[in-house]
Amino acid sequence: MAITAEAITQSMLASMANSKSSDQPYRHWFLTSCLPDDAIAATNTLPFAAPELGGVSGKRELHNKTRTYFDADNMVRFPVCKALNEAFQSEALTRAIAEHFGTDLNASFLRVEYAQDIDGFWLEPHTDLGVKVFTMLLYVSDDPTHCDLGTDIYEADKRHFGRSPFRSNAAMVFVPGDNTYHGFEPRKIEGIRKSIIINYVTDDWRAREQLAFDGHPISH
Repeated sequence: MAITAEAITQSMLASMANSKSSDQPYRHWFLTSCLPDDAIAATNTLPFAAPELGGVSGKRELHNKTRTYFDADNMVRFPVCKALNEAFQSEALTRAIAEHFGTDLNASFLRVEYAQDIDGFWLEPHTDLGVKVFTMLLYVSDDPTHCDLGTDIYEADKRHFGRSPFRSNAAMVFVPGDNTYHGFEPRKIEGIRKSIIINYVTDDWRAREQLAFDGHPISH
């Protein structure tokens, strides 16, 4: 069966309805069964090469030249990229996201990154505050050794607080603020840790080629 935006939208709406939230150390949500099974399987087998780190990590922007997005070109190449972007661009899902998570998506732009992290990868605590108005970290890889590879959560003083569960087709969501510190503590990664980073960003976002639909902001 074809992977459709409508099926992804309906799956996301059901996932959001069953999400669990926590206010500590900041408001965030955990979701499961985010995408239909065929969509998560398709994303897990996308033929993108995992970027080499060259011994350097700590910030994703250190490797900007090798990062991968569900951009205009990849929407043409891969139906799952197109369907996912169309779902997260749709009025039905964007309205539900804005209401459920308490964020204003009006005039924002969808940006979807396909992250593939290999051994040696880590991220320092950061907030995403600035031009991002929504962050969803959707875990994709189904390797059983990845169960401890969730996102690390920090208190306002950057003291480690906890870690999100890592399960294929599960996600952590938060609305960026001045205390939404998160990162990835250095630890062993077997194979490739795959995730989809879904953001809505303001018009101030400079790298327009990364956007799913540049020139078409969310409008409610």
